Amino acid sequence: MLATAAAETDDERRAQLRDEAVAACLPLADHVARRFAGRGEPFDDLVQVARVGLVNACDRFDPTRETEFLSFAVPTVMGEVRRHFRDNTWTVRVGRRAKETAQVITRGIDELAQTLGRSPRPTELAAHLDLPVDEVIDGLLARLAHTASSLDAPASDRGEDAGRPLVETIGAADPDMGRMDDFVTIREAMVELPERERTIVALRFFRSMSQSEIAEELGISQMHVSRLLSAILRRLREAVGETGDGDGAGPGE
Repeated sequence: MLATAAAETDDERRAQLRDEAVAACLPLADHVARRFAGRGEPFDDLVQVARVGLVNACDRFDPTRETEFLSFAVPTVMGEVRRHFRDNTWTVRVGRRAKETAQVITRGIDELAQTLGRSPRPTELAAHLDLPVDEVIDGLLARLAHTASSLDAPASDRGEDAGRPLVETIGAADPDMGRMDDFVTIREAMVELPERERTIVALRFFRSMSQSEIAEELGISQMHVSRLLSAILRRLREAVGETGDGDGAGPGE
């Protein structure tokens, strides 16, 4: 049909024959798409990409070269699908060499799994593919960047986190980390304070204890704690070159 279309002089008739050839070969594109199913891409997207490859094959095929269309179309369609995986489906930016290696590794895993009855080791993959082990490991890591899990997906099928969304298993920010800058700024000035005054500052500003709680902790009155805090903060401000009257440590706390 494509040979007939190529020989046709009428543009409208040639386009019609070409469309008929594409329609007749759609099962071929769908078959190629199925070969790539289950690799993280929606099957409908793979079918569309494969059909684009089929159209390209029909447009590029030269019947005068005495080559069977099937021999030309299959690698053309497969190449289009592989380019789609290589260029459009990675959630993390990965170098082209690593992407290509990852695709070779995927085929190697499929081949060895059938022979070994289990997932192959990196050394076995390297021997099978005639690649350095380091390059195989890079390719395996690249495969992990191909898709990303949703934070709303279950974290695990087993254990205490089974069924819980992944986002609930991720650690939260430590609220004490925000106090580190403040601590570094005044640490040198703190070194000059007597031990009891350093303890009062630590209890008040790093453990967020009230004056009453500090008084109970140290066995002194709340008013004494208030006076000590005022004096301590005044000394610290002078040490770091700050001025100001409010210290948030008044007796009314």
